Amino acid sequence: MVLEHRGEYESEWAAIVSVAAKIGSTAKTLRSWMRQHQRDTGQREGVTTAGKERIKQLEREVRELRQANE
Repeated sequence: MVLEHRGEYESEWAAIVSVAAKIGSTAKTLRSWMRQHQRDTGQREGVTTAGKERIKQLEREVRELRQANE
């Protein structure tokens, strides 16, 4: 919704605040979702959602291997 209505507001933040109120979320949470979407689509640098899941999986495997070695 923010992307669709961005042009109706003077800034991205103004659009986020408006949409957040309409969906019952906080602006900070919606901004966080927007930033993650931008990372996932390559518009912003950082770890993607898939990358985060892969890191969690690898950390779990390391933990299990350490326990098996003990």
